[in-house]
Amino acid sequence: MEEVLPQLKEFIVDYCDKYKIQEVDPCSLALDTSIDLDLNIFDIEIDLFLAEFTERFRVDNSKFTWYKYGYPSGSASVYVIKRLFGYRMPWVKRLSQRIYKPKFRVSNLQDAVKTGRLI
Repeated sequence: MEEVLPQLKEFIVDYCDKYKIQEVDPCSLALDTSIDLDLNIFDIEIDLFLAEFTERFRVDNSKFTWYKYGYPSGSASVYVIKRLFGYRMPWVKRLSQRIYKPKFRVSNLQDAVKTGRLI
């Protein structure tokens, strides 16, 4: 199984610390980690995240569009479930993924770093 690039892990952890989104354990980041569901980066915040990502990794995002993924807007139901039960338990993660389908994953970012283009 492919691992997340160390510089990408560092970027995600630093970004979440810088903007006080949530504490992220670098060891828990995997390619299937969802940016919007697992890291709580959505709405306007996702645009800022992608802008900093493209600037830091010098990735071309001129052909990027949200039509392929669907714009991550979050879910009030998932927010309530996370607040009540936390997000560490497996059943909470499964239920959250049934309610809200993750749209953008770390694997998309890693592919962009490797190819130089965010598509």
